[in-house]
Amino acid sequence: MKFSCEKALLTSAVSTASRAVAAKSTIPAMEGILIDAGDTLKLTGYDLSIGIQSTVPAEIVEKGSLVLSARLFGDIIRKMPDDVVTFTTKDLMVNIRCGLSEFNILGTSPEDFPELPAVDQQNSFTIGQQTLRSMIGQTLFAVSDNESRPVHTGSLFEADDISLTVVSVDGYRLALRRESLEVKQGEQFFQFVVPGSALSEVEKICSGEDGVTVIQGARHVLFQTAQTLLVCRRLEGEFLNYRNAIPRNNSIQIECDARKLLQSIERVSLIISEKLKSPLRCVFGDGIVSITTKTGIGDAADQCSIEGDGQGLEIGFNNKYLMDALKAAPAEKLRMEFSSGVAPCVILPAEEDDSFIYMVLPVRLKAN
Repeated sequence: MKFSCEKALLTSAVSTASRAVAAKSTIPAMEGILIDAGDTLKLTGYDLSIGIQSTVPAEIVEKGSLVLSARLFGDIIRKMPDDVVTFTTKDLMVNIRCGLSEFNILGTSPEDFPELPAVDQQNSFTIGQQTLRSMIGQTLFAVSDNESRPVHTGSLFEADDISLTVVSVDGYRLALRRESLEVKQGEQFFQFVVPGSALSEVEKICSGEDGVTVIQGARHVLFQTAQTLLVCRRLEGEFLNYRNAIPRNNSIQIECDARKLLQSIERVSLIISEKLKSPLRCVFGDGIVSITTKTGIGDAADQCSIEGDGQGLEIGFNNKYLMDALKAAPAEKLRMEFSSGVAPCVILPAEEDDSFIYMVLPVRLKAN
C-alpha cells in the first residue's frame, strides 16, 4: 500500500475515526484504525457499538489495507510538519514520511478488524447537518443515564411526511425538537431510538453545510455525510408515549425572556452545590417571579419580570433541570405553562409554534 495525503486532512480524519475506537480490548486490532486504500482512502474505527468511517482525499499509488494503533497513529500525524504525508507499507511494517520527519512502525493484519455491520435500508430521510446538530444538542441533555430502562438512554427519532421529531426523556424532564425534512423515503410514519452515546458523535460529525442522510435498518441506524459515515445499533423497547405525558390546556400561562430568567436562576444557584443541594422555590405573581433557595451556607433571592399573572403559584424545581431547559430552548421569548405546584412545567415558544417543547417535573417543597 502506498498513498500521499495533506497532513491537515489526514489529522482531521484520524481524529474523527478515533472517536469510535475501543479504549481497551482483548483484540488488539480494535484499539486501532483500519486504513483502507482502495479507490478512495478510508479510515475506520469500530468498538462493536459505534463505527465511524472517514473518507479522505488522497493520491493512491498502491492499494492495500492495514490496522494501526489509533493513539500512536494520531500522535504521529498531529506532530508532523504541515506538509504532504507519504504512507508506504511492506508486509506489516509502515513507513510514514512528512517533510524531514520519518517513522517506521509495526501495524496489525486487517483480517483481525471486525467488519462494520451492513445496514439494510428500510426507511431514510435527509436533513441539513446544522439542523440535525442543533436538534441533537437541544435534546441530548434529557437522555437518561439509568440502565434499568435502556430504551430511555437514547433519543426517539420520529419521521412523518413533512417533519422529524427528536424526543429525550429521563424520568424528571422531557425535551422535544421538531423540524421539517428535506427528503424522505419509505413508510409514511416510522420511528427508531438512537443511543445517546452515538448521538454525541453524530453531533460532532455534522459540521458541514450539506445534508446528512439517515438510514434506518432492521437493527442498525446509519448517519452519512459527504466525508463521514457513522453506524450504531438501535435501542429496542417501548419508548414513553410522550404525547400523553405532556399536559396541555394548563390554566396558568406566563411569558418570559429566557436569558433574563436564566440569569436570575444562575445567581440564586451560586449557593447550591453537589454537597449542598436544595430546590429553587419559585413564586409566580402578577408580572414577576420570585426565586429563593436556602442551603447550609445561607440563602439567596432574586426576581425576574414576566408577562401575565402566575396567580401566586408556588412551585419547586431542581435548579440544574430548569437551567438545562432554558439554555437549550432555541427562542428568546418563552411561554411557561402550569396547572398546579405538583404538576409538570411545560416550556414552549411564546409564538404559536411547535418546533420545541420542554417539560420539567417539580420538586416537592418543605413548608416554610
